[in-house]
Formats: sequence, structure tokens, C-alpha cells
Amino acid sequence: MSQYENEGDLSVMSKESVELKEPSMYRCILLNDDYTPMDFVVTVLMKIFGKNEDESQAIMINVHKKGKGVCGVYTFEVAETKIKQVEMLAEKYGFPLSCEIEEDK
Repeated sequence: MSQYENEGDLSVMSKESVELKEPSMYRCILLNDDYTPMDFVVTVLMKIFGKNEDESQAIMINVHKKGKGVCGVYTFEVAETKIKQVEMLAEKYGFPLSCEIEEDK
């Protein structure tokens, strides 16, 4: 007999006793600089953030005019990964483009 077969005292938690909490969400914010070309920013928004061309153009203009713009809202791990992808792609092409994480409130 297995040591696990005598475990008749296991209790099952009811649905009411388990409280699930939505994960915190975080914004990826692209920061303006004086060196990164606008077409590269549009490419980053399309490739990394899955934006279409019109959305990418609008975000890029917002970044250019206001100094920063929201690229998307994700869980922390996803936002962190996307920011790392932006940094790696920018570095590959020699641009100082950067992105930051901000908690979505």
C-alpha cells in the first residue's frame, strides 16, 4: 500500500474560500530622444508592441511632441520583456531609444 492511499483526510477548498486577485498592470512608455529616427520608432511599435501602422504613427507623434507615449499595458513580466526588446533592438542599430515601466493606476 502506498503512503498516499491513507490520505482520506484531505479537504477540498471551496470556490468561495479562494480569492483570486487580478495581476497589477504596467504601462510601457517610450521616451523621446533627439537621435532616433521616427521611422525606426514606428518599426519598433509595430514589431515589438504589435501596433498597426496608423497606431504606430500616432504614438510616435505623441512621443515626439510630448516627450513620451504609452505603447501598451501589460503584466510586469511582459512589460519588462518588451522594454528589454526595445533596448536590444535600439542598441543593435545604434540608437539611444529607451522605454520605461510605470504602474497602471
